[in-house]
Amino acid sequence: MAYVVTESCIQCRYTDCVEVCPTDCFREGPNFLVIDPDECIDCGVCAPECPVDAISSSEEIAGTEQHVFIELNASLAKAWPTITTRQPPLPDAEEWKDVKSKLAHLARDSVAG
Repeated sequence: MAYVVTESCIQCRYTDCVEVCPTDCFREGPNFLVIDPDECIDCGVCAPECPVDAISSSEEIAGTEQHVFIELNASLAKAWPTITTRQPPLPDAEEWKDVKSKLAHLARDSVAG
């Protein structure tokens, strides 16, 4: 089972996790990151690096309200470009990091690459 980026990442897009990924499985959207489940080797090194605890194993979230992010990561990973280096968080990340129920704010268009 792969790791999954969940709702806490929306509007923050911290990229501390990207630097430690041995398989370059992160994909970048306008205001969110996802993990490509076909590339993830389930090592878990990315999860403790996330400052907003947005990364969980798909097994951990399977029975929770965050389970929708399993399919969301898989589908958006097919459309978004790979990100392999740490980038600055979004400008208003600090204001959004503790906000709950952010799914409606997810921008699904691809970022210009």
